[in-house]
Amino acid sequence: YSDLAARGDYRPEWTWIALRDGTVVARAAWWGGPDDDEPSALDWFDFTDSDAAVQLLRTAPQHTEYSLRLPPRWRDDAAVSQASQARIAAAQEAGMTVLVERYRYRWTPECGVPAAPGRLEFRPEPDDAVILDVFRRVHSSTLDAHARRVVAASGLDAAAQEDLDLLRWMPSPREWWRLGYSPGGDLVGLAAPCRNYSDPVIAYIAVVPEQRGHGYAYDLLAEATRLLVAEGADRIVAATDVTNLPMAATFAKAGYPVAQHRIDLVYP
Repeated sequence: YSDLAARGDYRPEWTWIALRDGTVVARAAWWGGPDDDEPSALDWFDFTDSDAAVQLLRTAPQHTEYSLRLPPRWRDDAAVSQASQARIAAAQEAGMTVLVERYRYRWTPECGVPAAPGRLEFRPEPDDAVILDVFRRVHSSTLDAHARRVVAASGLDAAAQEDLDLLRWMPSPREWWRLGYSPGGDLVGLAAPCRNYSDPVIAYIAVVPEQRGHGYAYDLLAEATRLLVAEGADRIVAATDVTNLPMAATFAKAGYPVAQHRIDLVYP
């Protein structure tokens, strides 16, 4: 907690505790970037009293997504499973619902740099309008639970803008983003290697609907990985929904091991 607070990721006004007879019985800390005015996610949530935990979430003014990080095969460990289910149950009683479970990957040089298939031409794209159009096309038939939720609530334009805003929020150079094109000049998709406030990341890999079925997600992921390695990355973090089987297979093919699972809960 102290390390992240020193960076500005945790702040006193985003940190809440519940006390019973002078003893801390529940704790919650919301996380945000050092330049953010509002937190992005509930990142720390633990307790010895579930009723107090529920009241704490209901009382605190922050109503962000809750990202619960878990070890791989967490369901096979009785203690971890029990602790995680208690947190999920408290969040649900406070009004949240489970949106999706995600794989969280951590690539290191020992995993090997994925080979470049050489099928696509990659170019930077400085025009935000072009990137927005790619997101609109991708989200028209996406498997990503977060994007599907925004599309259902607010439409394609809102989902596209949200993802562009996320990429622009990253403190890495915009020039790292790449669009991939077929030899005939047709747009295939977007690769967005970035760096957040902690790690180099694969922020986005997206193939437009008419180009799916050819394994191009691997080409995009390989290009993004190679760019980050060329920029000096000694680790790369990435994630995808457990239910997004094609993308999970792509990360496995590229040598990305699953380091964590993450369960995302949201308010209606």
